[in-house]
Amino acid sequence: MQLHFEPLDLRLRDGWSTARTRNSQVARVVMVTLTAEDGAVGSGEAAPISRYGESNESVLAFLGRIDPTRLDPTAPDRARDYLDSVAAGQSAAKSSILCALWDLAAQRKRQPLHDFLGLGFREHHHTTSFSIGIDTAANIERKVKAAADFPVLKIKLGADHDRDILAAVRAAAPDKPLRVDANEGWRTRGLALDRIEHLAADGRIQFVEQPMPANAAPEDLRWLKERSPLPLFADESFHTAADLASCQEAFHGVNVKLAKTAGIPGALGALKAARAAGLMTMVGCMVESSVGITAAAHLAELADYLDLDGNLLIENDPFAGVQVVRGRLSFASARPRSGLRVWRRDST
Repeated sequence: MQLHFEPLDLRLRDGWSTARTRNSQVARVVMVTLTAEDGAVGSGEAAPISRYGESNESVLAFLGRIDPTRLDPTAPDRARDYLDSVAAGQSAAKSSILCALWDLAAQRKRQPLHDFLGLGFREHHHTTSFSIGIDTAANIERKVKAAADFPVLKIKLGADHDRDILAAVRAAAPDKPLRVDANEGWRTRGLALDRIEHLAADGRIQFVEQPMPANAAPEDLRWLKERSPLPLFADESFHTAADLASCQEAFHGVNVKLAKTAGIPGALGALKAARAAGLMTMVGCMVESSVGITAAAHLAELADYLDLDGNLLIENDPFAGVQVVRGRLSFASARPRSGLRVWRRDST
């Protein structure tokens, strides 16, 4: 087994702002490949999350310590213990390795990854939202109109002008269903409830994601859930299945991301456990290329909602994989028939 990795700067089509970041122009990721003895190539992507102390530098350092001979595509489950023995944390880096390994494992069985996982995939059934970052009212109206083909939008809030943002979205798309992500931006429970009640009056908001900081007092999070007129989803408050007990008390659903769960096995377990616990599930993403987005798309059958638009926000995606047709996911045109089902755009 051979391991290759290289950093890649993904250029955003528009400056990207949330309650935690302002006007980002580039998302830095690391692309990973594992090449087996028979020449088969597995692909993965690390999208490090700075909030959790990760960076491209920490990803590259972790990957530089990996012994690829310890990775066996005939027994991909065994890799998790080895990766954890290399270093704690570094979930995004571990995700990239496990994605490439599970890609190879599915290829060996000549199955798409979703079938290898026993999930299946319904063509043109799963709808992803399209995200609109914090911006001026004029820019938001422009972005919303440009996203006319998407049946549902996810708008970022957590700014001083939240009400102006919602008004701008509604000016461009008065009847479109919306999802809201505050990215921990409402610092107190009173402010959070005020903003959520205003959103509920709109009548077409499906849910609110991470309204308060993850480190807010548990009693404040429970207080907000008890009074919220809209469902609440955990993102920064939820990493793995180990967080389910606290999230059951404070949220109605959880956002599962490969970069948080350390890869496909962790995400699979988290989604199944959340559903068994009675929580709604969403599969989300970071800003990443089609490698990371496609990997997450294979888990769609376990999600009530999808937010898999990270590759649609960039202008230099070197890969192709799952396609989005009027907001719905499709593998129909994917060239590889097995594994992750991604390929380089410049390949022949």
